[in-house]
Amino acid sequence: MPITADHIRTTLAEYTDAHPEEKSAPAIVHELIDQGADVTSRKEFRGHATAGAVVVNVDAQALFIRHVALGKRLTPGGHLEPEDASALGAALRELIEETGLALSVSPVRAVPIHIDVHPIPANEGKGEPAHQHFDFRYLFRLEGDHAVTLQVEEVSGYAWRGVDTITDETLRERVLAALR
Repeated sequence: MPITADHIRTTLAEYTDAHPEEKSAPAIVHELIDQGADVTSRKEFRGHATAGAVVVNVDAQALFIRHVALGKRLTPGGHLEPEDASALGAALRELIEETGLALSVSPVRAVPIHIDVHPIPANEGKGEPAHQHFDFRYLFRLEGDHAVTLQVEEVSGYAWRGVDTITDETLRERVLAALR
């Protein structure tokens, strides 16, 4: 069953309950849902939900991939798909697709560690105008040492780096706190 607006609302409520200082951050998502927008569809160019995975290994290093389309090192993640039943499930699916990590990965909690609203530039090749992503980021632990197998259509490299190198201050602080 596809992710619904109710699931997005519930996830936002759980997130703001856990992080009351960010009650206003996801306001744009609520506004769009109230206007009848399908924020689970990548064709909603006022903005749509995506799911991200911050994976931390036993050495307290986070996995970064080189995203081909954006030309940046990011944590794994991507668009919601019709077969996704939850934002957490979408984050795990994207993680598995992009890195091949599956068997030894587990979520730290069912609530996003961070929800980030950020702009995405226009992509003429895909016929997509500039828009916003509402990235529901989840924290995962990787047990043991496992090989990363990249999805070469979307990912051109990877690196394990210290959690302290996460550039988003809020995300970095929350991951560090979760690891303590």
